[in-house]
Amino acid sequence: QVQLVDSGGGLVQAGGSLRLSCAASERTFNPYAMGWFRQAPGKEREFVAAISWNGASTYNEDSVKGRFTISRDNAKNTVYLQMNSLKPEDTAIYYCARAKFPGKVPGTGQTSDYNYWGQGTQVTVSS
Repeated sequence: QVQLVDSGGGLVQAGGSLRLSCAASERTFNPYAMGWFRQAPGKEREFVAAISWNGASTYNEDSVKGRFTISRDNAKNTVYLQMNSLKPEDTAIYYCARAKFPGKVPGTGQTSDYNYWGQGTQVTVSS
């Protein structure tokens, strides 16, 4: 069973930065793409960023391009989300997720493309 543990959330002022981490419990981390999603109150969970199994390819949702960077350290079974220039609208619970199938990053960014999820970490950005 794959377990993902999200951490690094907190309260930050607009314009500030946070770095989220997601640690995987299993060695099966390496062949799989990983993603970050977020869910704000009253809204559906939405795609934020994804990274291929070897870190060579990354994808970002339009609203976070130029501000958020996804990365991974396969030796540590950990994926990161560096968030800079945070805005109040970035406030949400952030979840990491592992793709269902090894290899490529899922092309659609849909939650159904991922089958293991972290417990979530709250990010709150004050104005």
